[in-house]
Amino acid sequence: MEINWQLLHSEALAAMKKAYVPYSHFPVGAAALVSDGRIVSGCNVENASYGLTLCAECGLVSDLIASGGGKLIAFSCVDINGNALMPCGRCRQLLQEHGGSALQLMTDQGVKPLSELLPWAFGPEEITNRLPS
Repeated sequence: MEINWQLLHSEALAAMKKAYVPYSHFPVGAAALVSDGRIVSGCNVENASYGLTLCAECGLVSDLIASGGGKLIAFSCVDINGNALMPCGRCRQLLQEHGGSALQLMTDQGVKPLSELLPWAFGPEEITNRLPS
């Protein structure tokens, strides 16, 4: 499947503009290509109790599931200036669950597979491979 990185970047920017960031004033947007060709997106949503803040990736995965599921193929995350942002550790794990190690991420050093950003990841296959027979 061909990946239109410019379109993903534009969709991430559009999502970023919807962010709810009254505390940090640091809006983040994310967009991803799904295996069926759809694009899903999300933005960060802050909370006065900072630990309850939702990263843009959380919104993106909610959009993925709410719109029919599927596997993430390519991912872009941006700040207010359109610069590539790296997902935090929690979000890398979230992306692993829904895209796997082959998920392609735009970074400030070009496109990289998630396997380089989350080596030796723990995913659904670790659970199913270890269930008793």
